[in-house]
Order: sequence, then C-alpha cells, then structure tokens
Amino acid sequence: MSNQNRLQALSDFLKSRRAAISPAAAGLPEGARRRTPGLRREEVAQLAGVSNTWYTWLEQGRDIKVSPSVLDCIASALQLTKDERSYLFALALDNGPGSMVYPQEESSVIHPSLQKILQELKTCPTMISDRHCGIVGWNEAAAHVFLDFAKLPPEQRNMISLLFVRKEFRRLAVNWEQFVRGYLSIFRAYYGQYLEDRWYDDFIAEMKEQHPEFNQLWEESRVSSAPDVVLEFRHAKAGKMLFHLTSLQVQGSTDLRCSIYTPAGDSNTESKLKQLMAPEPLGR
Repeated sequence: MSNQNRLQALSDFLKSRRAAISPAAAGLPEGARRRTPGLRREEVAQLAGVSNTWYTWLEQGRDIKVSPSVLDCIASALQLTKDERSYLFALALDNGPGSMVYPQEESSVIHPSLQKILQELKTCPTMISDRHCGIVGWNEAAAHVFLDFAKLPPEQRNMISLLFVRKEFRRLAVNWEQFVRGYLSIFRAYYGQYLEDRWYDDFIAEMKEQHPEFNQLWEESRVSSAPDVVLEFRHAKAGKMLFHLTSLQVQGSTDLRCSIYTPAGDSNTESKLKQLMAPEPLGR
C-alpha cells in the first residue's frame, strides 16, 4: 500500500466510524439538527482529549505524527472493536510505503492434514482461503451449495470477486449485501495487516472500476477477523437453507482461513444437504 493510499484508507475509516456513532451512544446531547449522521469531528476530539485541529488533520489523511496512546484514545472515542483498533493502529503507525509483494502461489497448496479435515466435514460446506481471499481448498458440500470451484481457473477463484461476478451468489444469499459485508470485513482486516502488499490497492481499484456496488459496500464495511453470523440461503435445488458461519485462522507458515458453514440445528438444512449431495439414480 502506498503512503497516499494508506492515509486515504485511514481517512475513510475514521469518517465511516464517526458517522456510525450517534451522540446518545457516545453520551452526548443530541443538540440542534445535524446535517450528517453520527458525531461531529469536534465531538470525537473532545471525547478523545485531543485538539479539534489535530483530529481534523488526522481524519483528512494528513501525514502527521501519532502515538499509540493517542490512537488508543481515538479508538475508545469511536468505540472500535478489537479488530478495528488493530486496523486503525496498522494504518496510522505505518513506517512508510513498502514494496514487498506476496505471490499468490505462496499459499496455493494446503497441507494433506487440512485436506483431510475438509473431506471429513461432509455436511458442512467448508472453504479454505488465503490472505487475498482466494479459494485454495473446498469440500464436496461447498461445491454443491456454492459452485464447483474446480471448474474455474485458479486466478478466478477469488471470493470477493466471485460475489460480484457470479449470479449464483446473488441468487443464493437471501441477504446478499450482508453476505458480502461479512467477507469484506475479513478482507479489510487483511488489508490493514499487510500494508506492504500492493496487490490490495490494485485489486480494490479494479473492483471499484468494474463493480459500482463494490465501492459503497467497501466504504460501509467493518473490520472483523472472524465474523460469526447466521446466513439464509435459497438454493436453486434445495430451497431454504440456514447456516452458521464460523471463520477460523489456520495456524502455520501461511496465512490461511477456514470458513465453515454449519447447518442450523433447528432447521432441516442438514437433511436437505445430504439429499442434494446424494448421487443421482442410474439411468437418469
């Protein structure tokens, strides 16, 4: 990430989090009618105990000196989560633009033991993705519920891109925007973690150019390394399906993530999935 892009990302993030907090939630009076939602800059500065001018410069993306202690005050004023705090610190305390690029091939092969786990999760659609949200592993259940990733060239198996490109995902998720926001929250966490990987800037610029919806959802996205949500799907063959999404980090030399879609226990999703995966009778 270039220094300019880093500062712009910091500016956008601070603005979005400020806009998301109501005066009442921050313990402040509503006051006169507000032109924009959320807190004013001077109110954030007041809550954080910093000057209005300094905070304005920070939010404008100026290249100014910041300290961890002051950033901690800003994070508290904006009521940031643990993951959002890490994202703020990564953007604000960067030592300068990096030039290192992480090759996609670095994490393209998963360990046989992880592959074994994938196969054992027979009724839980599961995918393994790398730090670019590229799908590098999946099981049979995932191929039936989502799509058969084996039919796609490896360079097209990026989950963020697929959510906007493939109509199957738009039809599948009842709340497509919620589904996308969950993945974007993970993607933003990676974005803040790997500031020196300029792949992210190129990819985000390409997505904004090709998919107008991406820009809005990206600006609205939160930061979460492991969102835990319930998703409702409307599968073309199986109908309504409910899944709990659990996202886990895979420990090891490569930064991999395991996304497990567990059928909701109070639904008939598991039986539908078994029927969906059952081999078709001979002669059909």
